[in-house]
Amino acid sequence: MEEENSCCYKRKERSEKEYKDLMNRLNRIEGQVRGIKGMVEKDVYCIDILVQVAAVNAALNSFNKVLLANHIRTCVARDIREGKEETLDELVAVLQRLMK
Repeated sequence: MEEENSCCYKRKERSEKEYKDLMNRLNRIEGQVRGIKGMVEKDVYCIDILVQVAAVNAALNSFNKVLLANHIRTCVARDIREGKEETLDELVAVLQRLMK
């Protein structure tokens, strides 16, 4: 799992398994959002739409947890081994943003 700098942003190569898992999750979330759009177009009752929005929020939170765990196991662990302490500051900052 190599991360390289490219111009102004970092990149990460993911394993085939990690990539497929993340993409499957995103495809499901995308389908759920399209379903919500269809519900609005069909004038579905507000509460029913809100329940579906809550499901999308839960799916996004689950996606974040998986992505964050993978990040800690790979990028953060590697950077700490290499003495790049600034990675911990980056991790703390992103956790603070996620917990708003």
